[in-house]
Amino acid sequence: MTQVIDMVGEMKDVPTAGPENGTDVRHGGAATILDADILSRLTASELAGLYLKRQASPVDVVQAVLTRAASINARFNAFAFLDDEGAIAAAKASERRWLDGAALGPLDGIPATIKDLMTVKNWPTRFGSGVTAGARSQADAPSVAALRAKGVLLVGATTTPEFGWKAVTDSPMFGATSNPWNPALTCGGSSGGAAVAARTGCGNLHLGTDGGGSVRIPAAFTGVVGHKPSFGRVPYYPPSAFGTLGHLGPIARTVEDATLMLDAMTVRDARDWNQPAIEFASTVLSRQREWQGLRIGLWSTPIVGEVAPEILAAVVRVARLLDEAGATVEPINLPGGNILAAFNVLWFAGAANRVSKIAEKDRFQMDPGLLRAAEIGGRFSASEYAEALLHRSAFGAEMDQLLRIYDLVISPTTPVAAFPLMHDVPPGSIYQEWTEWACFNFPINLSQQPACSVPIGLTNRGLPIGFQIVGARGADADVLSAAMQVMELVGWIDSQPSGRKKT
Repeated sequence: MTQVIDMVGEMKDVPTAGPENGTDVRHGGAATILDADILSRLTASELAGLYLKRQASPVDVVQAVLTRAASINARFNAFAFLDDEGAIAAAKASERRWLDGAALGPLDGIPATIKDLMTVKNWPTRFGSGVTAGARSQADAPSVAALRAKGVLLVGATTTPEFGWKAVTDSPMFGATSNPWNPALTCGGSSGGAAVAARTGCGNLHLGTDGGGSVRIPAAFTGVVGHKPSFGRVPYYPPSAFGTLGHLGPIARTVEDATLMLDAMTVRDARDWNQPAIEFASTVLSRQREWQGLRIGLWSTPIVGEVAPEILAAVVRVARLLDEAGATVEPINLPGGNILAAFNVLWFAGAANRVSKIAEKDRFQMDPGLLRAAEIGGRFSASEYAEALLHRSAFGAEMDQLLRIYDLVISPTTPVAAFPLMHDVPPGSIYQEWTEWACFNFPINLSQQPACSVPIGLTNRGLPIGFQIVGARGADADVLSAAMQVMELVGWIDSQPSGRKKT
């Protein structure tokens, strides 16, 4: 017997494959005994182990994921496109490799989704917008090609706000993507569809983009893992409208799956001129990390407003656990002065540039918020833009210095929990722009360090709380190892939300 986590987060015994257990041998010799719910909840390593022992088939797994994705999409609107035919064909090829002893590695036959900002050959890439042509892409983005080369099964494209411009996921083209913990609330953004797919078991690996928190925010709002890598570790092409603020990173239910995905995408590609010349080392997770002697900075004061008391209390509880484990945890303030102003100049100018590429006659179809952001961005002078770049450079240098003093920096991922759909900021709050409540996120895009969000508990309303871990540039392994151990310290269970509305 082996144990797996079922759909409500409870441990469940599952019989080992064999004739005495009524194994149904099919698909050229791969035996399948696990039901679709269980298959959709196993980790990549668990699935690979079953494939190796011929106790499960990539075909059964991808069919279970596709069925689940269609059901989830009807409830939460997480997918812009599902590729049943392509995913099943790839699964059959993967199954044959496993049966022949020629698997491409531990991710061969593992289902994945791609955010609708990255091109996938023969898929329509809409960028969440009705003003794009919707023609089939001619080539994979480098990150997608790297996953495909490892045998990953590409299931579908996940939803994003138009051109990924904000930290919630709704658009005139695809509507709103809701939160599985409460469908009346946002899942965050802009990689909202990816986070919902991860949370609901629609594949193991989910590619997101993060220009101001877009991987970490939806991970926090939905209770999954989201990692923004060191800048340039994953090649970004097609290039982000927001320049070198943009990062590509994994979203998954576990740190281990996110790490496997990150390693698969850590490649060099000439199409991304912004990739640094240095090579990034493979990420090896350390389960035996000693907290003793580590110096950790606790960043808990947001640039705007305050952290919700429940979220702050949860973060402080984890900080105490780290202190009890031997680390020295000290309160810190972020350097850099008014970095929100600098970020807003760079972000809104990027929005203005992106919208300028759209014919004026077509802009009526676009998100009014994006058009307003573009209007704001268009007012900045060249001098103001240059000054924002200088401010960013100074801040980045200060952050590098800070992370020579501290081994890690920890913080809330967001100062608020999920809030109602179709709002860019929490209704009734002091926030005027989404960038204000993304105040624990966008600074790390400016400075380009790795940052991982992990779930550490629930609010009284049953909504996930995210905990962010930041490390020095290039130190993704340290950040991910710490993230894994934090989840073990707090005892987070990969439970499935009910999807019922809570009051």
